[in-house]
Amino acid sequence: MFQNTNTRAGIAGLALVAALALAGCAGTPATTPAATPSAATTEASGLSITDPWVKAADSGMSAAFGTLENAGASDVTIVSAQSAASSMLQLHETVSNAAGEMMMQQKQGGFVVPGGGSLELAPGGNHIMMMDLSNPIKAGDEAKFTLTLSDGSTIDFTAVAKDYTGANETYTGDMNMETPK
Repeated sequence: MFQNTNTRAGIAGLALVAALALAGCAGTPATTPAATPSAATTEASGLSITDPWVKAADSGMSAAFGTLENAGASDVTIVSAQSAASSMLQLHETVSNAAGEMMMQQKQGGFVVPGGGSLELAPGGNHIMMMDLSNPIKAGDEAKFTLTLSDGSTIDFTAVAKDYTGANETYTGDMNMETPK
């Protein structure tokens, strides 16, 4: 009997300790991990490109075009581009100089695609400039690109090469390079 009493007292004591421990925890706020951006919250989640293409070129330079569409409510800023097809890519805009001539220059601050809107990348306008091509780009070839947005998210796309002879703008600043053919 003595053992039963001790066993019952031990069980009752453990139950009391457990109840007190649980009661003490009830007043402690739960900690949750900090929210991390998910695919649904990145700038890239609402961004797409339609009809992407690149200008065929044997060497030197080329450019990528298409229409960027932003299905999100907030503006999206593209800050850079990468492609194995070129060792140096820049986001370019075309502006007129004092003489009224069209000149290409690097777009400071990147491309802004308005929320619920689009931005056209076209010959003679905004485009992704590909300098120092890695290999010739022939009509029908495909070039893969990665765009990096201001929040660090990225979007990938593949563009088909086309023959194109227009948009022979010159450059401003220190960009002493020949115009793509």
